[in-house]
Amino acid sequence: MTKLNLNPRQIVALEVVFWLALASTYFLLPEKLVLITQIMITGLFAIALDIALGYAGILTVGHAAFFGIGAYLAGLLAKYGWGEPFSGLLLALAVCAMLGYLLSYLIVRGSDLTRLMITIGVCVLFFELANRLTPITGGADGLQGVNMWPVLGQFRFDLWGKTAFIYTFCIVLLMFLAVRLMLKSPFGLVLRGIHDNRRRMLAIGSPVDSRLRLAYCFSAAIAGVAGALLAQTTQFVGLEMLSFNRSAEILIILILGGTGRLYGGLIGALLYMTVHDFFSDFDPKFWMFWLGIFLILVVMIGRGGVLGVLSKAFKVREQRP
Repeated sequence: MTKLNLNPRQIVALEVVFWLALASTYFLLPEKLVLITQIMITGLFAIALDIALGYAGILTVGHAAFFGIGAYLAGLLAKYGWGEPFSGLLLALAVCAMLGYLLSYLIVRGSDLTRLMITIGVCVLFFELANRLTPITGGADGLQGVNMWPVLGQFRFDLWGKTAFIYTFCIVLLMFLAVRLMLKSPFGLVLRGIHDNRRRMLAIGSPVDSRLRLAYCFSAAIAGVAGALLAQTTQFVGLEMLSFNRSAEILIILILGGTGRLYGGLIGALLYMTVHDFFSDFDPKFWMFWLGIFLILVVMIGRGGVLGVLSKAFKVREQRP
């Protein structure tokens, strides 16, 4: 099969088209703004998981812990008197980064199976903690009474999701650019090296464990921001944000889009949630059956996710000086 060559300028042009197309849905699909907002938030959450799993090679199935903690932090801050949106994002980012760094001492040292068990245990632990702290979190009924202030003191969150869409788009784009800058830096290249050959990186004197801890910390912080965004735009926080099902779903989304690829999380979220919405309308009773068949077919046909299939058809040419 002959590959189509793409130079770096064409790649940049495709990226610009992607973001412009996403922004244009504000005008083209005004009745779907709530769904598209949730797709962007889910995509940001998948990018956070990709930093740990796809780039650093840290096997984790408990990232919903940071997503839910970020959501509860932003929700509680707004409920008890401070509904300024950016403050909630910063609080979620700082606390989840600190928590992620502390937990990384347990996770990074173990093998893949150990990491898997620890992350699942952490996720279940925080879920049960939120469930027991009913006076604070609302328990099974969820955290209600989240009242967000207008963005920049001017733009109120409306029922049609217009303000939520613009606010989410800007934050997701900003976080995406930050992640991209990090992955293009020497630190990001070290993560790729650790993922490809850990022993060789140790042999050349690279501080592998400390780099993995920083990667997990950064991943947890981004996941916390995604959770805070969902809490602010929906003005509600439920226990399911901390559930293992949320962790499993975001893992499926990332695999669907392609791990270790910057746009994998966004593409996976777009495809998964669009198909999810279609099947739930097509067959409200057995929509999970059709969704399961779709996921099986995608995995069987396209190894490496959607972007993995596209990478086989396109070849990126390096730009020479």
